[in-house]
Amino acid sequence: MKYNKLPITVSKQLEKLKGRGLKFDNEAKAQNYLSNISYYRLRAYTYPFQDNSQDNQPFNVDVTFEQIIELYVFDRKLRLLIFDAIEKIEIALRTQIIYHFALTHGSHWQLKPELYRDPMRFANHLDSLQKEIDRSNETFIDHYKNKYTNPTEPPSWMSLKVSSMGLLSKIFQNLKKGLEKLAVTSHFGLKDVSVIENWILCFSTLRNICAHHGRVWNRRLIQIKLPTHLTHTFLKNKSIYTNKLYATLSCIEYVLKQISPGSTFSERLKELMKTCPLAQTKEMGFPKNWLEEELWKYPLAIKGVWLNGGLRG
Repeated sequence: MKYNKLPITVSKQLEKLKGRGLKFDNEAKAQNYLSNISYYRLRAYTYPFQDNSQDNQPFNVDVTFEQIIELYVFDRKLRLLIFDAIEKIEIALRTQIIYHFALTHGSHWQLKPELYRDPMRFANHLDSLQKEIDRSNETFIDHYKNKYTNPTEPPSWMSLKVSSMGLLSKIFQNLKKGLEKLAVTSHFGLKDVSVIENWILCFSTLRNICAHHGRVWNRRLIQIKLPTHLTHTFLKNKSIYTNKLYATLSCIEYVLKQISPGSTFSERLKELMKTCPLAQTKEMGFPKNWLEEELWKYPLAIKGVWLNGGLRG
């Protein structure tokens, strides 16, 4: 089937939406939005409110253009909040992985095939890592290349610093299970290596969605594993959709409690969720009583409890 849809002007985009039943409070303002936020991008936010089985995709929910924009803005704020949280987790992951394996296996442990489960995947990951090193314009990479010739590749704390989180996830997953991997797992309050492998993959995927301005509201994600053996409080209610955002946000909050005492992620998320438009909380997998979970209450510190910004105990 040949694609034959033609581009249309902003004014015709507005008329098309009106023809499908979308209401407008201010058409002039709406045209300005459509000039700066593409019609196709907004389609992701109008889709759940339309009958997409019909060619004309009419709106089957009483909704306004302005409400769609509110949902778009909410999603943007949520995306920025998540990106900030995952940045902290990513840095901690890099630090822990590099630290434990370097102490045992030396500065260039990432080049040792005997540490990995699958030789073919190891070779592919090493090739990808080399490409990322070659693309890097970091001063410390240039300094190493100019000063050292053996090994030709920089040490793990340089090489893995410039790798993507996605590649780091793949490298970690392919590493054999040993004391080093268990130490990394334990640092994040987990006991099962397969759980942290899954979490790193899920966090990396969500991070990339956020980095490329993708929609996080109402999105189906990689299924995240809900752990059964933990060192700290997690969710009591595990009857949740593991491929929806709430499950992943719960795992993010759990990790932040271990690595960032006093993190405000929980409080900021709760405040943001109060503004969620069009009753869309459930579309992200949030159960009705999620705020009653201990996980979403005051964050724990290492030697006490953070309350209202201060450490007690």
